[in-house]
Amino acid sequence: MGPVIEQIPAGDTRPRLVCGDCGFVNYVNPRVVVGAVCLWQDRILLCRRAIEPRKGFWTLPAGYLELNEGTEDAARREAYEEARATIDLTALLAVYALKHISQVQLIYLARLTAPAVEAGPESAEAALIAWDDIPWRELAFPSVRWALDHYRAVRDQAVFAPATNPPGEGGRPI
Repeated sequence: MGPVIEQIPAGDTRPRLVCGDCGFVNYVNPRVVVGAVCLWQDRILLCRRAIEPRKGFWTLPAGYLELNEGTEDAARREAYEEARATIDLTALLAVYALKHISQVQLIYLARLTAPAVEAGPESAEAALIAWDDIPWRELAFPSVRWALDHYRAVRDQAVFAPATNPPGEGGRPI
């Protein structure tokens, strides 16, 4: 690949990174994050982050979708990597579009297959936490709160629509 220039390719409407020699277009697309609200009886799995961003804050087990990986497989992998938890997915809980960081988040609802959890390499701690004990001021990201709030709103419903960004939380334009 030769020199890369930013230009609008023929038939496109946005500037892209294009090889000046061969015309190859390098599309840069949003990243997909996949995670889950994981339950054991009346408790929710939360992980204290051991890495940046937001090291030391609590989050749901979640992370980037890998190449050639399905979203459900990614949710299960992340639960294991971050909390050594095995889970059964029950529903898609939410789809969030975070335009300001070019990210799409898919959050599933899941049940742990056993209550034993422990911190994985990216977590300082993993714990099953009752709703009233959730450290709300120590949550790492707004979307963690959104997902927990949506879970609380639909937890007694057999069928529900996945949540999207709360009103006014669309994120800044890219």
